[in-house]
Amino acid sequence: MRIGIFGGTFNPPHVGHINSCKIFLEKLQLDKLFVIPVFSPPHKSLNSMASPKSRMEMCRLAFAGISNKIEISDVEISRKGKSYTADTIAHFKSLGYNDVYFLCGTDMLLTLDSWYRPDYIFENATIVYARRENDEDKTVLIEKKVKAYKEKFSARIVLLELDSIEMSSSIVRERISNNESINCYVTSEVAEFIKKNGLYKEE
Repeated sequence: MRIGIFGGTFNPPHVGHINSCKIFLEKLQLDKLFVIPVFSPPHKSLNSMASPKSRMEMCRLAFAGISNKIEISDVEISRKGKSYTADTIAHFKSLGYNDVYFLCGTDMLLTLDSWYRPDYIFENATIVYARRENDEDKTVLIEKKVKAYKEKFSARIVLLELDSIEMSSSIVRERISNNESINCYVTSEVAEFIKKNGLYKEE
């Protein structure tokens, strides 16, 4: 079975995440896609992180009804502590999933070799990276990194082409703190959950 892993803080999940999942499912012909909110991101610190429970619920609301192939997984939240991709891949491998595809963004791709157990990640998953920017300088960096990963780790790396749009969770949180509409950024269900629970008001 071919599975996809899409991890992140999802703080909150927005339409960019949803669009990425749809294309990830379609282009890689995945049998199942696990959306995995982190418990605590190892590579960044967020002062305005919604609780794991809230982020899990927002993911359920955001991805509901898109595809029966999408499953929201609490594997990293249940594990607690720092969320390491190598451990998550190992978890799914232990369940018998041998054809694993890991979706990441450009910035994540460029730093993968500094992550916890990069050799394990490259050996046990195909890396699928999505670009949302048209930065030529970054293109050169990516090409160099991809070449280095293939030479050092025999990495399997695939580009997932997405539309270039200005979208991030930080933009959503900033708009909330400024009492601006987020209707174009998140689903109505997520917007209602954020409002009901007073999330991100003190960003």
